[in-house]
Amino acid sequence: MKEPKPLSRVSLSGMGVEIPPDVITNEELVESYNRWVETENPRRARRGEDPLAPSDADFILHASGIRQRHVYERAGILDPERMAPFIPARDDASLSVMAEFGAKAAEKALADAELSGRDIDLVICSAAHHQRPYPALGIEIQQALGAQGAAFDMNLGCSSALGGLHTAVNLLRAGAHQRALVITPELITGHLNFRDRQTHFIFGDASVAVVVEAMDEGAERPGAFEIVDTRLWTKFSSNIRTNFGFLSRLAQEDPSALDMAGNLIKQSGNKVFKEVTVAGHRFIVDFLAEHGHTPHTMRRFWLHQANKRMNAMILKLAFGEEVGQDRAPTVLEELGNTAAAGAIIALEKNHRDMQSGDFGLLCAFGAGYSIGGALLRMM
Repeated sequence: MKEPKPLSRVSLSGMGVEIPPDVITNEELVESYNRWVETENPRRARRGEDPLAPSDADFILHASGIRQRHVYERAGILDPERMAPFIPARDDASLSVMAEFGAKAAEKALADAELSGRDIDLVICSAAHHQRPYPALGIEIQQALGAQGAAFDMNLGCSSALGGLHTAVNLLRAGAHQRALVITPELITGHLNFRDRQTHFIFGDASVAVVVEAMDEGAERPGAFEIVDTRLWTKFSSNIRTNFGFLSRLAQEDPSALDMAGNLIKQSGNKVFKEVTVAGHRFIVDFLAEHGHTPHTMRRFWLHQANKRMNAMILKLAFGEEVGQDRAPTVLEELGNTAAAGAIIALEKNHRDMQSGDFGLLCAFGAGYSIGGALLRMM
């Protein structure tokens, strides 16, 4: 019997981040929301409903660590009559909005890896939010980049980038592909209910991409990462949920007049905080232990950028002490929660000071619940 081919080692050789230039501060967001509340509460009183509480910029900073967020399109979000971005439709012959957003990050990742689209034989578009079910955005991006081979879409909430990375790494290890792009374009403001006090402040828009390559035996590229291992964990929960989808219209008496209220992003923040903190801490400690590591042997943690207090609590449970910004950098203050893109942004902005042989953990937590991790070693 023929001996099975050994699994390939895999490197993370390129990263790209695309941040839209438009910014909305906490103060601007709160002012718009509170103006809407002032007009909405009289209507609620006439219907016998409880009044809505105003939002507060200082509370947002205290609760989440967020001061501002970058958005793909500012127009419309701060208008109390609309409270949603205005993004014109494109015809089917044009590159779609999210494919263009993803391709910009992908081009930066390819340049970082000193490759072109022709060198890629697998494209995975893995994001918490997708513009459409089909044709797959991954296939559209594949064509825009001139890549070959296969492409498809994935969704695993805010763990999507790690889920895509896990899939790509194992396909490369098995020899099915040689070089892959994992692309995460997150245009979350288009899916956000800016009239929901629980969630209106959380998210910002960003697009990221990483290049992963099968490594020749003995070949190492200084400054790149070897992906030692990847891991996924999931457990069903409705505490973070969206019901936005094609079946939503069928629950309406008149399917042509769909009321999307209640179908956009919603969450039970306290439950999410408690449950994900416990699950995230356990995932990190167990994953590292499988490879003979503890949190203390990691030079750096690049965690999901959802909530500064949550990350601090997870790491305190893991370390038994407070962990500073150098060990676990955050980008929340400037960018807000960029869903599945956040951990990759933290990695791209905070890795160039690492030394050969240093280890780091990339880890994200998503709705569902889901957790994805990648143990990295600087080459």
